[in-house]
Amino acid sequence: MSVLVLVEHDNASVKDATLAAVTAAGKLGEVHALVAGQGAAAAAEAASKIAGVAKVLVADDAAYANALPENVAPLVVALMADHDAFVAPATANGKNIAPRVAALLDVMQISDILSVESADTFTRPIYAGNAIATVQSTDAKKVITVRGTAFEKAAKEGGSASVETVAGKGDSGLSSFVGAEVSKSERPELTSAKVIVSGGRALQNSENFHTIIEPLADKLKAAVGASRAAVDAGYVPNDYQVGQTGKIVAPEVYIAVGISGAIQHLAGMKDSKTIIAINKDEDAPIFQIADIGLVGDLFKLVPELTSKL
Repeated sequence: MSVLVLVEHDNASVKDATLAAVTAAGKLGEVHALVAGQGAAAAAEAASKIAGVAKVLVADDAAYANALPENVAPLVVALMADHDAFVAPATANGKNIAPRVAALLDVMQISDILSVESADTFTRPIYAGNAIATVQSTDAKKVITVRGTAFEKAAKEGGSASVETVAGKGDSGLSSFVGAEVSKSERPELTSAKVIVSGGRALQNSENFHTIIEPLADKLKAAVGASRAAVDAGYVPNDYQVGQTGKIVAPEVYIAVGISGAIQHLAGMKDSKTIIAINKDEDAPIFQIADIGLVGDLFKLVPELTSKL
């Protein structure tokens, strides 16, 4: 069984989400990595070094420069003639491309898998992670997205895959890239950070969020996250959001400040190794999964904690 893995990259390096997808794909068969981009030779070389990758397929074309799904999906579909499964990380990009691939192949997508039980059987979360479903697919071609926190990351070094050039249909003419407003930060990326400090609606406003949460994150060299309520209230941009409709994270330490612990938020962070909760409501649901709980006024406790670090 041969498996095509979508490589998340910035044309220079491979993103961590790909490494978990490679591990999952390796449980199905021989792994072939697809690098679609423009001027992506460095990313292709990095992909060839990933342990477990047998072959790297490089599609270098201006049409793939911004990973527009309308252009990448037909490329994947053409390559699926020689592959039994397509695996993508369950990131914004992967979840944008995979459904189109499934539709063009006329198969069911298997989303957000947690484990590979066999070549046609997988587990995935349902009901915001409160239940785990075991699903079996009879489709000849499998289209799968992988929850990055559920699989070990493949080693970035140790592989020696061959690199081949492939060509697709190029620009489909269905969409065009206009621009991107990307927030830049010196802090670690949220999905790959070892420590995350997240704030909730209890911070009351954007100014409090920045003056309370960010100094603590800076001391811990942590990424900054937020609950959906904080994002919806406009305290921070939506790329900070952790939860079922945000980013799924599993850091070594997750500090939840002023977050009550709604089920949608817990679905995005409950796999964290150590969860620390700070909340004035001792009955807040977050304390049911927290390893360490601190009941009190976050406006006093967090600055005090920051000052002692």
